[in-house]
Amino acid sequence: MSVLRDYAAAVSQPTLPLASLPGGLPDLSRYDEVVDADGGLRPAWQSLAGLALALTPAELARVEGEITRFLADDGVTYVRPDTGAQPWQLDPVPLVVDAASWARLETGLAQRAELLNAVLADLYGPQTLLSTGIIPAAAVLGHSGFLRPVARESGTDRHPLLLSGTDLGRDADGEWRVLADRVQAPSGLGFAMENRRVISQVLPDLYQQSDPHRMEPYFSALHATLAASAPEGVAEPRVVVLTPGPHSETSFDQAFLARGLGLPLVQGSDLVVRSGRVWMKPTGWPHREPTEQVDVILRRVDAEWCDPLELRSDSRLGVAGLTEAVRRGTVRLVNGLGAGVLENPALLPYLPAASEALLGEQLRLPGVPTWWCGDAAARAVVLERLRADDPGLLVRPIDGSRRDLADLDAATVAARIADAPHRYVGQELLPLSQAPVWAGDSARARALVFRAFTLRHGSAYRPLLGGLATVRESAAAAPTTKDVWVLKAAEGDADQGLTDIGPLPGGRSAPSVAPRALDDMFWSGRYAERAEDLLRLVLTAQQQLDLAGAGRATHTSARVLRDAIHRLAGPGPDAADADFRSLLLDPARTGSTAHALARLRDVLEGVRDQLSGDTWRVFAGIERASRALRASPHAHRTAESAGRMLTVILSLQGVTANMMRDTGWRFIEAGRFIERALQVTHLLRVVVDRRDIRTEHAVLEAVLTASESIVTHRRRFRGAVRLGDVLDLLLRDPDNPRSLAFSLAELRTHLAAAPASTGSTRPERLVDELERLIDALDTEALTDAVDGIRSPLEGLLDDLTAQLEQLGDAIDALHFESGPPPVALSSLALIEELMEARA
Repeated sequence: MSVLRDYAAAVSQPTLPLASLPGGLPDLSRYDEVVDADGGLRPAWQSLAGLALALTPAELARVEGEITRFLADDGVTYVRPDTGAQPWQLDPVPLVVDAASWARLETGLAQRAELLNAVLADLYGPQTLLSTGIIPAAAVLGHSGFLRPVARESGTDRHPLLLSGTDLGRDADGEWRVLADRVQAPSGLGFAMENRRVISQVLPDLYQQSDPHRMEPYFSALHATLAASAPEGVAEPRVVVLTPGPHSETSFDQAFLARGLGLPLVQGSDLVVRSGRVWMKPTGWPHREPTEQVDVILRRVDAEWCDPLELRSDSRLGVAGLTEAVRRGTVRLVNGLGAGVLENPALLPYLPAASEALLGEQLRLPGVPTWWCGDAAARAVVLERLRADDPGLLVRPIDGSRRDLADLDAATVAARIADAPHRYVGQELLPLSQAPVWAGDSARARALVFRAFTLRHGSAYRPLLGGLATVRESAAAAPTTKDVWVLKAAEGDADQGLTDIGPLPGGRSAPSVAPRALDDMFWSGRYAERAEDLLRLVLTAQQQLDLAGAGRATHTSARVLRDAIHRLAGPGPDAADADFRSLLLDPARTGSTAHALARLRDVLEGVRDQLSGDTWRVFAGIERASRALRASPHAHRTAESAGRMLTVILSLQGVTANMMRDTGWRFIEAGRFIERALQVTHLLRVVVDRRDIRTEHAVLEAVLTASESIVTHRRRFRGAVRLGDVLDLLLRDPDNPRSLAFSLAELRTHLAAAPASTGSTRPERLVDELERLIDALDTEALTDAVDGIRSPLEGLLDDLTAQLEQLGDAIDALHFESGPPPVALSSLALIEELMEARA
């Protein structure tokens, strides 16, 4: 049984029984991406017919499972405002475009980018299009994307548009039409690359036979274009990617793009403007002056949010003074501030005339038919179709989404148009083409939209040979994506690559890491160590419970360890197994393993661009172990799942071991060792109370096991377990990786290598004090007890815990603290504040 053969039969035979294609027949009035009007395969699929038609339901079901696993391992998500992070959906059947069809589309995309660039330069420069009436001024000036603070000032930039996205759909005749231009901060390049990586692995035979153009060279071209766009005279430009942060809808896309380009992913709080130039905040800001000037910013923040001083005063995503730096020409933004005006749908009906005026050419790639209601004749068309309740008409505001009017009746929409006609457009609803989508048991037809990307590369605009296709059952449904394969005209054709771009800057340079990112790395080390230590405690306590039948001492030891866990994680359910399950599965229980892992993922999301894909495979393994535990009611599964989680977390140390020994790695290690030191002080509290010999022996062995030091103790001391020896091993032994002395030595090394280090900073002084305290210890004296309590040991542990917590705060204040969040003030308010301060 062939999935695509059944699909083709359903498309070409209107009388085919519904049961032949579970899930419903395709819409026979739409253009189909796979099957032509005669029921045959389209040219793009004919060369792949052998392998493509061999895809059975069982094979596609297997591929679907592999896709889900790959995407989960890579941590690919799309953040929806209403539901939060959702798994990325990828269909196994690609959109395949033959070379001849692509050549026509490619020409239209390149011309459109050239036109949009010329329109943008004119609107923020001489405004000839407005003064001659080619584009009505009200259609532009009434759009929020037109930023008056950058008007006229930006007109000197001949190429304000370097990267564009174009959403395309086919009409009933199969002709591509532009649905929307995405130039504000085009998203999807990272997702497109991830789709290609996954599909090429799960369908290797089909991919190799088709041999589509690779997309990697496009990213090389993008990197070169960004470097070449730096202000004049900059020999080795520093380029960064500006992101709204890890909670952005497309945070994965941004991080994947930044990592693929080898560029720092920064937030607005990571940058500062000084003397009209943009700088990376240094480690130790604001105590240290910045030294790394930023020359080019690939922005993924909408322009109006980029500068709280001159644009949106309530923005926390931008950089105060960025607009002034752009005016002075000390930094280049890609795309330029104000590019968002090109996303205005009111421009669509006027682009053909603009193309004639600016390029002297007819527009090759038409847009969806659009009527701007600010024009009386166009408004009459829209209102007439509204009165007729025409289902083929879509009315939308020029600044918002079609959803803004979704729940309003035609009369209300008409009234809104009458109140502010310049703020609305009417658009023809395209039928859109359809493509087969694997839906678990069959191929089903879904409407398709294709996002193409175009880059100014050298002297011309060149589209990416690929892109991002989305299919969905309805406008309200979550989208599923497809990889896009553009076939070569002939076997052996070269892939798109670098040409006429000039030499790229070479040499080695230290990667830029912002204090905010270093803070996340520091805490990633802390949370990873915290999760590991808690898992060891749970495993040891569970082991003691399993052995409880051997005697009262073992049972008491298990209870003592549970008490230690409760001091760290807070009290849990009365039953031990329920308590341990809660520690592993309940992220709302502060201090639990689940909470530590959730926080670890949060901070790693903030530095995703700094990490390898192995990091997310670790989390996928943890989530699989968690799901297995949730699904099993059996008590023995708790220890089994904890063991699997521990194994996976230990592999995270292997990922860290392969990192460059740069500042980021050092702060991950510093976080690990400060947390490990704190764990020692917390764990040793279980021996503050003196117990009978057998119970104390069992408790000490459990402490050694939980601290991964039982084997070391047996090899080192060979006799019975004594408290003095345990204290010496866990507090003073410089060769034991689990001892406090070892952790302090590691902290001293990593802090001394930090950029803000002077040899006498507060964190370094605190480490020195702690080391002197440990060196002076008499561990045998700490074993003395009065009335069953070892007060000297208890006092020491209190002091050590307090000083280690002070050390953590001092590291944060010196290396990561960047001052209070910026507060935007108007120029007048700023002057008044300064005058009051001087009074």
